[in-house]
Amino acid sequence: MKVLVVEDELKIADYLYKGLTEQGCSVDLAHDGLDGQHLALEVDYDVIVLDQMLPGLDGLALLKSLRTAKDTPVIMLTARDRIEDRVKGLRAGADDYLVKPFSFMELLARLQALTRRGRKQEATELHVGDLVIDLLARKASRNDRRIDLTAKEFALLSVLARHQGQILSKTAIAEMVWDVNFDTNANVVEVAIKRLRAKIDAPFKTGLLHTVRGMGYVLEERPAP
Repeated sequence: MKVLVVEDELKIADYLYKGLTEQGCSVDLAHDGLDGQHLALEVDYDVIVLDQMLPGLDGLALLKSLRTAKDTPVIMLTARDRIEDRVKGLRAGADDYLVKPFSFMELLARLQALTRRGRKQEATELHVGDLVIDLLARKASRNDRRIDLTAKEFALLSVLARHQGQILSKTAIAEMVWDVNFDTNANVVEVAIKRLRAKIDAPFKTGLLHTVRGMGYVLEERPAP
């Protein structure tokens, strides 16, 4: 799940970033309305967490501008708990509304509900050969044998599976699994691929995760030579 958090309170923004990345999400942060507007319009996100009171451009104005171009699900965060404030947010195009202070687990559940609603036509289970990836349960198995993955490994596998048969560069993987500012000179992608391959390929007769020299990586079932 790729998430944009637009929040000017640094403690809350850092709290959300840490919590969501630990759940395997790819998270971008914006601390004012103008930066948030730019990211929301230029990048395709699964869901946006939007504070209502923002410097530069308030959340309602940002949301109205977004709705002229995109239907990305948005959950608004605000310290205002009056009914009329919630009505304004919903009428501006918000899909959900959460009042501060809030429970992170409740926020996560609402985000997951919004993305499921927005992906009614998307399969909840992906298959690559005998590899099965359950996106809702966040589980993977191969030949009916469960594969234990970390949150980041599952996010990486999900990205590769959604682009089955397509070669993804390190930069593309970094942007989808980590964030747009990820340092692609680091060997984090290579290390993550190596660890994932050890779990989904090494114990089995045939490999599914392939390296294409000079180009990147691809997840696909290939015929035996």
